[in-house]
Amino acid sequence: MRSEDEGPDTGELLRLQDVRKVYGRTRNSVEALAGVTMGFQRHTFTAVMGPSGSGKSTFLHCAALLDRPTSGSVLLEGQDLTQMKERALTKLRRNRIGFVFQSFNLLPALNVVDNVTLPLKLAGKRPNRRLVDDVIERTGLTSRRKHRPGELSGGQQQRVAIARALVTQPALLFGDEPTGALDTQTALEILGLLRQAVDTGEQTAVVVTHDPVVASHADRVVFLVDGQVSAELDRPSVEQVAAQMTQLGAWARARRSAPSERVR
Repeated sequence: MRSEDEGPDTGELLRLQDVRKVYGRTRNSVEALAGVTMGFQRHTFTAVMGPSGSGKSTFLHCAALLDRPTSGSVLLEGQDLTQMKERALTKLRRNRIGFVFQSFNLLPALNVVDNVTLPLKLAGKRPNRRLVDDVIERTGLTSRRKHRPGELSGGQQQRVAIARALVTQPALLFGDEPTGALDTQTALEILGLLRQAVDTGEQTAVVVTHDPVVASHADRVVFLVDGQVSAELDRPSVEQVAAQMTQLGAWARARRSAPSERVR
């Protein structure tokens, strides 16, 4: 929850300013991000798309400070995260940022409740049972509380992953192909949960995807090409997203590589 001294809950939450990421050195170096600058308003859902090798995953890793940029700034509520020491950054990620990945990343020995509350326990916090119950109910897992991941469908496992991301009440929610391993109907249900988190919660969502259906649920779609922002669309249709990808000459390649695409 936001405190009264944090100011009004409006405006820009996250900003990347001239972010560059270079892998390797000298002749063998690869510039994965080439000076990306963009901002993300509170309570918005942004999808990030691009062809294989465009820098999508590197963008996500740098925006979440899972990987430090070579240069540039990543500001969360005006605070430059690139200047923080690793211990302080780890604490900030636990408290302010949630993650949802395609692979779910659940612990097989733990049941739903224990997987959901794990981030709180790792942070040394006592789970608020009312909050935990609410998150589990919102993600449709009430009847599966005592089930382990191996007893759940892929869609149910992703619901657990979303509940786990939401239980810390993060300001910022990142998704890396969160529906990539799911069938169409289940993917739409998961998108509905992410959309709900933005519309009725306190989250701002940024999702990397290759899927125009996912992107069509976003308020804004940002297209990356060769590590740079190439285009943006506001509240686009599936057809508009697909047309933009075709224009970039990448739509066919993205379709052929999905859902196993995992490139920087």
